[in-house]
Amino acid sequence: MESPCNSICTIDRNSGFCAGCGRTLDEIAKWGAMGTDRRKEIMALLPARMKALAAEPKS
Repeated sequence: MESPCNSICTIDRNSGFCAGCGRTLDEIAKWGAMGTDRRKEIMALLPARMKALAAEPKS
């Protein structure tokens, strides 16, 4: 099963996305039980999420 996890597991407090892969905690928790189509949908969202995380001002 394909997973975007890269073992950098830190949830961004502002967005709720993992700083390593871009998934939400709910998506991470349910990943193994998700169907292939749903995982593909989420994978398609991750580049934009990661770009948004990179653009956030660091405090």
